[in-house]
Order: sequence, then structure tokens, then C-alpha cells
Amino acid sequence: MSYQKFTKDIILLVITNLIFALRSLFILPLITKILGPESYGIWAQIIVIIPLLAYILTLGLPFALVRFLAAEKNKKEIQKNVYGVLISIFLGITIISFSLIIFSNPLSNITHLSKILIELIILILFCECLNLVFLNLFRAFQQIKKYSFFIIFQGLGEILLTAIMLISGWGLMGALFSLLIIRMINFFLASGIIIKEIGLGVPNFAKLLDYLRFSLPTIPGNISSWFVNFSDRFIISYFLGAVFVGYYVPAYTLGIIISFFETPLSFLLPPVLSKLYDEQKLDETKKYLKYSLKYLLLITVPALFGITILAKPLLITLSTPEIAQKGYLAVLFIAFAMMFSGIYTIISQILVLVKKTSILGNVWMIATILNIVLNIALIRPFGIIAAAVNLLITYIFIFLSVAYLTYKYFRFPVDWMSIQKSILAAFIMSLFLLWFKPFGLFRILLSIVAGVLIYGILIITLRSIEKKELIFLKSLFTFTNRT
Repeated sequence: MSYQKFTKDIILLVITNLIFALRSLFILPLITKILGPESYGIWAQIIVIIPLLAYILTLGLPFALVRFLAAEKNKKEIQKNVYGVLISIFLGITIISFSLIIFSNPLSNITHLSKILIELIILILFCECLNLVFLNLFRAFQQIKKYSFFIIFQGLGEILLTAIMLISGWGLMGALFSLLIIRMINFFLASGIIIKEIGLGVPNFAKLLDYLRFSLPTIPGNISSWFVNFSDRFIISYFLGAVFVGYYVPAYTLGIIISFFETPLSFLLPPVLSKLYDEQKLDETKKYLKYSLKYLLLITVPALFGITILAKPLLITLSTPEIAQKGYLAVLFIAFAMMFSGIYTIISQILVLVKKTSILGNVWMIATILNIVLNIALIRPFGIIAAAVNLLITYIFIFLSVAYLTYKYFRFPVDWMSIQKSILAAFIMSLFLLWFKPFGLFRILLSIVAGVLIYGILIITLRSIEKKELIFLKSLFTFTNRT
């Protein structure tokens, strides 16, 4: 993959994730204003547990396809291995889904959700598992336009259908039914594209064991990652009630906007770096890591400053004054945590390349214990702000641990001067935002545009982006217009 295509794909994925983020930002006021913060708290817990269960039930095999098929050129091998994984996952989740439906009554009693809601969640989970395979195949083949189409379709489709269901009075059940419909449409469309591209063939289960050796150690890490990011709302619900989850989740939704800039890198770097590393192009591998970190921080540092200042007016606009007052202080710590998450995403790729995924799992398990202990000890006396601070402490621990452990395997240079200039430019931009005092949707949007312009001018003036990089970016957009 050329630098031009890599950067072009990054831009496309940033746009895709920003559009997908509209799902949370639009559904947040719909549910909070129509059903109230308690229903939004329940919705938020359902939304976050589905991806975790999907990763566990698929045994991490979709990610293994990314690592092992990125450099594979033999179409027959691709075909056999893809269908081997797909059929294994299909049979497994079919058995599990039927079992869960049989036990939907006990699950209803445990979760305090109605039986029909439990069954809807199980069907959504079934579709999510299969779609996870297809989306990771687009990722492995670096077909970013197709991947972006399905993510954007899912986000916009859920906004539209959820709005219709809620306005029509179908409540939480209607909102969940919207998720199921969109995922079913995505399944049929994606499966048709994959079959057309690789054809039908006999599955081969011979390499399944190799895939599982790689993927199974990632499961504890992903479970732990989920607990670090989302268990706080369950602990908040236990100690303070679902209404406080409704106060916390909107703040979390704003804070994790920072992670939308990280997501394209976590999506693109594994297949790109795997191919380069397997082909022994180590200098190229280091360059991708260096510039990924540099440009991530060029974007996330000002975003951190901006989101923190705009947190309260944004929450007032998107939800209610009560939610804004209760949650705006938490946004700073959550956004800061997501910046460390982004740095971790880049340096952790080194352990993926050397196939030491068990190390990542161990770090995440220790981090989970730390996070849960802190939350149990501090949320009850200090409220939802403690959950946000604990999240930041946990991500700092993860970042420092992984940085230390990867040092002996692979090193790449860091542009420290660029980081310092970015912080200075973001600070100056923040002074403008504080002076402008944006309240109301129009002034918030105006302040965002002005802040981006101020920061961009300062970055160029401070020469944080070199002349050769500007020439590269110019050629990129020329290349983009021609494709």
C-alpha cells in the first residue's frame, strides 16, 4: 500500500467514523427527551455489551483473518480459509443463540428486561457476529470504500429507523428492532459482495488451529478492554441507579469522540503493517508507526482541548441542563483517557506483528482489576466523576506498560518537537474558545470552525508539518481527485 492510499484511506475512515458518531449524538437526545435518562441508561448498556459478546462468540477469528490474509495472494487459499472460519462461526453462534432463546425467561428475571427484549438482543447479536466476519474481510483486503459504505449505512439507517420507532411510540423495543433490521440488511448485502468476489468453495479447517492460537489470546484482552471502557456504567447503576448512568453516558459519548481519530489507525495498521513486516520491510514499518503517532497527536491534542471547553454547552444542546450539569466535568478525564488509548493503539501493533498477543491480554487483565477496584471503592462516595478519573488512570497504566514491554521487540522514532508545537497551538486556540463563550448550536458550530482554522494556521506557522509533508498532502488530494 502506498503512503498516498494509506493516507487517503485514513481520511475516508475518519469521515466514516464521524458520520457513524452521529448515531449516538442523534439518538442521545431522542431517547433522553422522549423516554428519559433511565431508558437511555438501559439502551446504553445494551449497545455496549453486544460488540463484546460478538467478539467472544466468534473467538476472535475475524481479527485472525486480518492478520493472516493481509499478505495472502492465492485466491483459492483465501476462499478455503474464509469459508472454514465463516462456517465454524455460523455453527457455533447458531447453537448458542438457540440455547439463549430457550433460557430467555431466566435471563429476563436476571436482567429485569422483558422476554421479547432479550430475544431481540439475541437476534441482533447473531447478525452482529456474522457481520463482524464480513467487515474484517473488507479490512484484510483493504477495501476501505466497501467497509465505509456498510458502517455509514448502519449509522444513518439506525438513526432514521430509531427516530421513526420512538416518535411512533414503540419505545425501547422499537429502538432495538431498528438495530436488528439494519444488521440483517447489512448481512445480506455484505455476504453477496463477498461471494461475488471470492466465489463459492469447499471450506478448509486445516489452518483453524493456527488462527485460534493467534486469536484466543486476544479474547481476554478484549474482554478486559470492554470492562475498562464500559463496566463503570454497570457499577454506577448498582451503587447510584440507572438514572446516574443516564447522566454519565452522554459525557462519555462526548469524551470518546477523541477515539474516532484513533479508530481508522486501529483498522488500517494491522493489515498494512503485517504485510510490510512479513515482507521484511522494517524501515517502511517504522515510518508508518512514526507518522501515525505524529498525525494522531496533531489531531487529538486540539480535540482534547476543544471538547473539554465545549463540553457543557454541547451537553446542554444535545440532552438536558440537568444531564449537562451532572456530567460535563467528566468529559475532560474521559477525553484524556481516549488520547492515551490512541497512543496505545499504535504502539501495541508491535506486539501484534511479533504475534505476542498474550502480552496484551495480560496487561489488559491487570488493568481491568485496577479499574474495577478503583470504581468499586470510589464511585459510591465521589459519584460519576470518579469513574472518569479511574478511566484515565487505567489508560495511563496500559500505555506505560505496553510502551515498556514493546521496547525490546521493535522501536520507532517519535517526533517530540511536533508534540510540543501541537500543545502550544491547542492552548492558544483554547484561549479564543474561552473568550468566545459558545452557547447554542450556531455559536458552538461557529467556534469549532474558528478553532480548527486558528489551530491549522498556528501549526503551519510553527512548522510542525514540514514542507515535504505539505507537498505530500497536496499530491494526496490531487491523487484523490483523480480516483
